[in-house]
Amino acid sequence: MEGRAVSQPVTTGPPLSRPSGAEQWGNRGASADQMAPEAASGGHPEAEGRDCRRVCANRLLRDHRGEGIQYLTEHQLLTPDAQDIARFLYKGEGLNKTAIGTYLGERDPLNLQVLQAFVDCHEFANLNLVQALRQFLWSFRLPGEAQKIDRMMETFATRYCLCNPGVFQSTDTCYVLSFSIIMLNTSLHNPNVRDKPPFERFVSMNRGINDGSDLPEEQLRNLFDSIKSEPFSIPEDDGNDLTHTFFNPDREGWLLKLGGRVKTWKRRWFILTDSCLYYFEFTTDKEPRGIIPLENLSVQKVDDPKKPFCLELYNPSCRGQKIKACKTDGDGKVVEGKHESYRISASSAEERDQWIEAIRASITRVPFYDLVSARKKKIASKQ
Repeated sequence: MEGRAVSQPVTTGPPLSRPSGAEQWGNRGASADQMAPEAASGGHPEAEGRDCRRVCANRLLRDHRGEGIQYLTEHQLLTPDAQDIARFLYKGEGLNKTAIGTYLGERDPLNLQVLQAFVDCHEFANLNLVQALRQFLWSFRLPGEAQKIDRMMETFATRYCLCNPGVFQSTDTCYVLSFSIIMLNTSLHNPNVRDKPPFERFVSMNRGINDGSDLPEEQLRNLFDSIKSEPFSIPEDDGNDLTHTFFNPDREGWLLKLGGRVKTWKRRWFILTDSCLYYFEFTTDKEPRGIIPLENLSVQKVDDPKKPFCLELYNPSCRGQKIKACKTDGDGKVVEGKHESYRISASSAEERDQWIEAIRASITRVPFYDLVSARKKKIASKQ
């Protein structure tokens, strides 16, 4: 089973085109009570139920309380049973897949039941792990919060092991290997990752994860070859999720940075990698002029009277305090940075937004690695 090569990705159905306008977001300004079926369907009785179900459910992204599902159940367009809700989300019916992920990630008792039922809708029997992940990651979009990721991937691993008994020693093995595969996909297919990992590195990453034992090399080879020959396909909604993080993690390019005792704008070559932002005076420099660890930081658009297309790095929990960073002074000594925030200017609004997206993605990866590390420690403690 696990050693079988993949020739075609397995999905829950053909890719859906990206919803536009009201179809994607629902009726933004209306409350649930205002979203009558006639408004959603144009008054055609045959379409009322279907269109209203889609429009209301797409509101899930806008309303984390699940008002869209609540509306459907209150108006008897959907039963309040977790199995029924899960089947509705699983079938898709043109739903925004970020909205599905948002709903499944909530901790309310009903949402947790729906998550379990949603994962149970997937049939993973006789699929290797890459095939199962292709199917699972196409059915919704993973959110970025660590606790939500943990619940979803734990539920996936449990379901996979139930459908394929004997493939792994435990669900922890499946959990860790799933993330290893996602990381491998990024390393192999992202153009910004220059150091493409060989198969031997993939094997090394996963030593001892099968309750202290190594997984069969043939099994890992088939998984590696499957991802190398065909990257994951993910739904294209808005990009604000963990899956997008793995496909578009790092970036480099020229930006203007505000700094110095007398605040001036200086052109610097920035490289974003390993959850740090490095900046250099020249692209050929071997040592950076400064290093900004992104842990605990946030990034936002800002308006500046002197420069357009600005973004700002800041610590949302410690406003007014210096950010932990370092730089090289005029004498070549490494000293602590003195910035309470970092203001950076791009050459266009599009470039600024791309940097913001990449930085947010890099920040998101920090809790992800913590999750994998914690699970590997759990496996080691069993030995």
